[in-house]
Amino acid sequence: MLESGPEAPSPPRLLDRVRAEIRARHYSARTEKAYVGWIRRFLAFHKMRHPSEMSAREVGLFLSDLATRRKVAASTQNQAFAALLFLFREVLDIELAGLDSVVRAKRPVRLPLVLTQAEVIAILSRMRGVPRLMAGLMYGGGLRVLECCRLRVKDLDFARAAITVRDGKGRKDRVTVLSTRLADDLRQHLGRVQRQHQSDLTRKAGSVALPHALNRKYPGAHRVWSWQWVFPATRIRRDAATDRWQRHHLHESVVQREFAVAVRLAGVAKPATCHTLRHSFATHLLERGYDIRTIQELLGHSDVATTMIYTHVLNRGGRGVRSPLDDASAPNDPRCPRHPHRP
Repeated sequence: MLESGPEAPSPPRLLDRVRAEIRARHYSARTEKAYVGWIRRFLAFHKMRHPSEMSAREVGLFLSDLATRRKVAASTQNQAFAALLFLFREVLDIELAGLDSVVRAKRPVRLPLVLTQAEVIAILSRMRGVPRLMAGLMYGGGLRVLECCRLRVKDLDFARAAITVRDGKGRKDRVTVLSTRLADDLRQHLGRVQRQHQSDLTRKAGSVALPHALNRKYPGAHRVWSWQWVFPATRIRRDAATDRWQRHHLHESVVQREFAVAVRLAGVAKPATCHTLRHSFATHLLERGYDIRTIQELLGHSDVATTMIYTHVLNRGGRGVRSPLDDASAPNDPRCPRHPHRP
């Protein structure tokens, strides 16, 4: 009797193929999680039919259900659409006919919420420790909260008063402002972090996650001080991929939570978040006379039209128009003329 040969490996499952394609393009872990989640929901919505058996009609039905039954925001529906587009085009190599006719939700155009400088100072004065330093960096340089959390020691240039933001939104690097007002506090903070790092090294820890293939290119870089997070997590954990004990960066929820408490304590009657500090940074620079192109570079916007939305603050009171009520006399004011039909 002939012995059977080795069994052929089973083809990867659909979601594993999605993950592989995402990682091949170096998309972020958050994008991977979001795309896989939407594809799971799409398959469940259509009773686990394989997407190769579907068409643009099924995509449209799913997106319509999100909008009509689940009442999701336009940005949420558009993210789901992007995930399904990636599934069909990049993973299954299928170009769906009629996909352009699928109704896409339009995001409402809203002006960004902006704090006054006095409100920013009031909020920061009610924060302490690392969250206060992080909030100061976000306002002082227009950083997004995750950009702040992911800063590495080598990204800070005290001599030039500059911060290099690596792999920001849209996978772009940029250089922005490091407030000299924060320099001393930041140096003291880095001193504490460096002592912690040295202590971790003595315990056979002290590693940090490196982007892309740098682990292979620079085998020892994961333990080098310059690659460490500026704001490391308080706990050490074992990384499953490398089997190393390391610290992740501080989770963004830590500073977000502290900022929300400070807004309440400061009595600021605005729904401000950490991202409001970025809006306030851009708006206050415009008020001080900096040109729009400079602000565009500092924020990392690809299109100057995105930056132009901050010019709304220069149009106070309805594009500078003075209300006619401001020129009218009060009803009890003796200067107020009587109505011609009244006695």
